[in-house]
Amino acid sequence: MPDSADLPHSSGVTIRPLADLTELDLFRSLPYGLNDEIEADLDAGRRRLPWLWIALRHGRVVARAGWWARQEGAESLLLDIFDLESPGGPHRGDTSDGADTSDATHCADGSGAAGAADRVAVGAALLRAAMARLFPGTGPRPGYCRFLPPDWREIPEESRALGDRVEALQSTGARPLVERLRLQWLPGDPVPGPSKRLRFRHVASRGELVDLMTGVLDGTLDAHSRSDLSTMTARRCAEEQYDGELARYRSPQAWWRVATLPDGEPVGFVVPARNAYGPIIAYLGVLPAHRGAGYVTDVLGEGTRVLAAAGAERVRASTDVGNTPMARAFARAGYATFERQLDMTWEA
Repeated sequence: MPDSADLPHSSGVTIRPLADLTELDLFRSLPYGLNDEIEADLDAGRRRLPWLWIALRHGRVVARAGWWARQEGAESLLLDIFDLESPGGPHRGDTSDGADTSDATHCADGSGAAGAADRVAVGAALLRAAMARLFPGTGPRPGYCRFLPPDWREIPEESRALGDRVEALQSTGARPLVERLRLQWLPGDPVPGPSKRLRFRHVASRGELVDLMTGVLDGTLDAHSRSDLSTMTARRCAEEQYDGELARYRSPQAWWRVATLPDGEPVGFVVPARNAYGPIIAYLGVLPAHRGAGYVTDVLGEGTRVLAAAGAERVRASTDVGNTPMARAFARAGYATFERQLDMTWEA
C-alpha cells in the first residue's frame, strides 16, 4: 500500500475499494462511456465490487480504477476503467466518505488544488494499492484498455487527460502496446454482396478452426497476437483463444464460416458472434498462402451478411491502426471508425 511519500502534493486522500452498491454513483461520478454498463456488468458477474477502487479527497472522487472479466466466475481480464479528476473536476455530485474504511489507505501531506503532477501521483498510488490487493506476487497483470474519440489527438483536453493517465500507468510499469480502430456497421449501410471467388461452409470441428487459427498467426500484423507469440507457440495461442474466448460465446457456432476456393482449399475463416453487448466480428483471418489477393474483403463480407441476416442492430469489430490491409477491408465493407482504443500491458 502507498504511504504519504507516494503523494507529495496530496491532501487528505483515501484509497479503497467500494464498500457496497450504494457507492456505485460515487464511482460513476467521473465521466466515461462505460458508466452506463457498470451496473449490468455487476449483475452479470463481469465486475465485482472488490474490483472497483476509488481515491477520495474530501469526499470527491479524484481517481478511480475498475477491472472487468468476460463472464461470471472468470478471473479479471482487463483494467478498462481508469480515470483521474480533470482540472475543475466535473462530477455528478459530491458526497462525504462515510463508508467503512478498514481497507483504505490514507494520505495527507499537503494542501492546495491538484495539479497535473498531483493527479498523476494519485492515480499511480491508486493503481499500486489496488493491484497489490488484487494481483499479489509477480505474476502477469491484466492489460489496460481505453476507448477514445476517433479524433482524440485534435481535442486538447482529451490529449492532456490521456497523457496524465498514461504517465500514471507507466509509473507502475505499464507500457503502450497498440492503438486500435473500433469499427461499426449499421443497418442501412450496404450489406456486402456475396463473393464471386470464394465458397463458404460451416466449421467442421474445434480441431479444424484451431488449425486455421494457428495458420493465420504466421506473419500476423496483430500486436496482441505478436506479443502472445513471444511467450508461447502459435498452436497454444490458437487453443487458448478458442477455449478462452470463441467457445464461450453463446451465439450459434453455426454462424462461423470457413472460406474456400471453388476446389475446396481453405483460404481463411470468419467468426461472427454476439458478446454480452451486441453482435461482433470476433475473429477473421486469411492464410499466408492466400494473402495479397484481397480475399479478406470477401471473408469479412460473409461474416457481416451472417449477422445482418440474423437481424443485427449493429456489428462491431476492431483492428490495429497499423494493420492497414484489415483496416481497408473494413472500410470497403462499410464499417466506420466510431472510436479508437489504446491498449497497454504490464510485463510479467
